[in-house]
Amino acid sequence: MQARNARIGFMLFGVYLLLYGGFVLLNAFAPETMEATPIEGINLAILYGFGLIVAAILLALIYGFVCKSDDEPGDGKGAGQ
Repeated sequence: MQARNARIGFMLFGVYLLLYGGFVLLNAFAPETMEATPIEGINLAILYGFGLIVAAILLALIYGFVCKSDDEPGDGKGAGQ
């Protein structure tokens, strides 16, 4: 179970790393793209940054849901039940 959870964690980390790498590469090699204002005068750098925060929260929730233990305390499936 621990190996499975670690594997899932690394996969989700890889997804986030790709998202963050895209952010860094855009800032480094196409800063004019990040200056674009697609929504109400808010530039793409701000939107992408908030998107990264939301993505991190969603990935953490996905990890917590997928890696939930089957024998958590109080669910009646423990060794003493």
